[in-house]
Amino acid sequence: MALRCLMVDVDGVVARRLDGTLWNRDSQADLGLDPKAFQDAFFAVHWPDVVIGRADLHERLGPVLQTIAPHLRSDQVTAYWFEQDGHLDQALLDDLAAYRAAGLELHLATVQEHHRARHLWEVLGLNAQFEAMHYAADYGCKKPDAAFFRMAEQRSGFAPHELLLIDDSPRNVEGARACGWAAILWTGEVRLPEAMAQAGF
Repeated sequence: MALRCLMVDVDGVVARRLDGTLWNRDSQADLGLDPKAFQDAFFAVHWPDVVIGRADLHERLGPVLQTIAPHLRSDQVTAYWFEQDGHLDQALLDDLAAYRAAGLELHLATVQEHHRARHLWEVLGLNAQFEAMHYAADYGCKKPDAAFFRMAEQRSGFAPHELLLIDDSPRNVEGARACGWAAILWTGEVRLPEAMAQAGF
């Protein structure tokens, strides 16, 4: 069978800061939130549970902020984070829309927790451009685990050979291919049609 669905990663692909910086580059100046302290106290400790849905983002983030930045609430930090990490690559979205118009389904396949997934889908409007979102907290597992790819197949209804992953992580690309998917390592250096042609599609 021919390719029927593009599974597209979010961070580093659909959403990426063109200057290559991280969302918290200016968090010290803008919020009084030290990026390293935040990384060490929150992401290194709590993110593994939050991102696969074992714990709620705000339930873990609130107490951390009381320790490292007591002047901030979790909703203030996540509003800033989601805005700073919400720069969409419009050129890629335009190219994807052309493939959708030609008959391919577009799905997101991403490592997200529930709150940012909802922000991406509803607030940033990706629900108008993609048929579905497959994300880590909803599945209880994440790329490149085979379980993630198998659940995405079940939810989407497509067979492995009908799916192509576009992702900026070599490990995720390898994981998808190991499950029988086609996959493209996304660098953003060329437009999507050229990347697809280079991959033989």
